Amino acid sequence: MNQFLSSNEVAKIKELTQIRQKNNDVSWLICDYLNDNACAITKEMMQEVNPNKEIPEQTIYFALLTFICGLDTQNNETDKQLANDYFRKAIKQLRIESYIENPYYKNIKIPQVKFCDWQFEYEKYQPYEAFIYNDIILEKDFKEIPCLGFFNKEFSFPAVMEHNHEWMAIKPNEIETMQSAIDIVKGRVITFGLGLGYFPYMASIKENVESITVIERDNEVIKLFKKYILPQFSQKEKIEIINADAFEFIEKVMPNKNYDYSFVDLWHDVSDGLEVYLKIKKLEYLFPKTKFLYWIEDSLLSGFRWKIFNSVVENSKSYYEIKKYLSNPFLKQLVKTKVCTSR
Repeated sequence: MNQFLSSNEVAKIKELTQIRQKNNDVSWLICDYLNDNACAITKEMMQEVNPNKEIPEQTIYFALLTFICGLDTQNNETDKQLANDYFRKAIKQLRIESYIENPYYKNIKIPQVKFCDWQFEYEKYQPYEAFIYNDIILEKDFKEIPCLGFFNKEFSFPAVMEHNHEWMAIKPNEIETMQSAIDIVKGRVITFGLGLGYFPYMASIKENVESITVIERDNEVIKLFKKYILPQFSQKEKIEIINADAFEFIEKVMPNKNYDYSFVDLWHDVSDGLEVYLKIKKLEYLFPKTKFLYWIEDSLLSGFRWKIFNSVVENSKSYYEIKKYLSNPFLKQLVKTKVCTSR
């Protein structure tokens, strides 16, 4: 740690280190729950605990979830703090109606068909099944709150399966995490990754969007999409699909094109996305007139933040600098600055 830091700053850094550990602990607790016990809280359990429905379901869900995750909120102060600082903020009861009114859900019907290794079908969330419904929420003190949702009724959503494993689905998480990019884009748009075409569809129905170019490397996915989904687009004339590798297109073809916005969605989560994200960020300088947007960027920046945490602490002259260097705006700029100085 930098020797010029004051004792007060050292204490704050220790608190930040503890928050980093708490973020990690909560992340693992929720990850284990989703992998092993996502349906542990059932309709019958909720009715048994709250037969007269006098208590809000979200409150009951919070109590049950923290108990199942092994937190002793009655006798352990650390567990109580984790529950209140993270779980209480993380859990949200979602309304099915707010999603079934989504234009894609209302207007696009996914046929249950199979083609080679790919298959279109509908999957379901059971009542009270837990799932991640949005990107993490970053608080001012660097607590990272996961967004954990549930419905009190069964909820169906379309999915693309590869070898019987979910490859892409249009569920609340995709809808929520893409909305900010959909709200922003206009003019000529390029997106990387096709899936079930949610982003291209939602962008295409905006009057201020002129065209959407989609880059997808799997030709079988393109065939399925063009045969069953694209014909249902009301603005399909705006869509151009190119069968190409994303990086080859970005480096060799895109410099000769003119796009106003680029939306990148080439990963499943941070584990397979951070390296790709950083690699594409390093190419942004090639396109000064194009605004780049990234799926689940806050989660990706979280991975990057804690990856460089020790280095930032060692090389910063004050706690103020540490907070600045770990902030999302600075992390985004850091990658670009490193690129610019390495050209």
